[in-house]
Amino acid sequence: MSLLEQVQADTTAAMKEGDRGRVNALRLVASELQKAHKEAAGSEADEVAVLQRERKRRLEAAEAYRDAAREDLADSEEQEAALIAAYLPEQLSDDELQAIVGDVVAESGASSPKEMGKVMSMVMPRVQGRADGKRVSAVVREKLTA
Repeated sequence: MSLLEQVQADTTAAMKEGDRGRVNALRLVASELQKAHKEAAGSEADEVAVLQRERKRRLEAAEAYRDAAREDLADSEEQEAALIAAYLPEQLSDDELQAIVGDVVAESGASSPKEMGKVMSMVMPRVQGRADGKRVSAVVREKLTA
């Protein structure tokens, strides 16, 4: 079952349960996944990228709502982000991420922060969807400045 089919099945289940908030969030996710399928080949990596993008949008919106003192809307956005995160692959642990970055730094021979782009371009395909870019960037920076 593809990710899109899973989201659609979960939407149907949420409708039967009468969970409007969940239904609305899942419909938005399904819509974005359908757009991605139409625009590209619709591979699993594309689906993960769509989910990551949507989750990030929700978290950024929640932060903006908190800055505007709208806790109710911020909580709603965070709930949607958590719902989306449930469909993402399991995230790498800090130790696993450190090991991957360490291997890439050794392979590439990078030794200064100036080579961060080179290392990032090699690390990101290896962690595809299992680690946030900010987290990877912080680990790479740490390895190259140590």
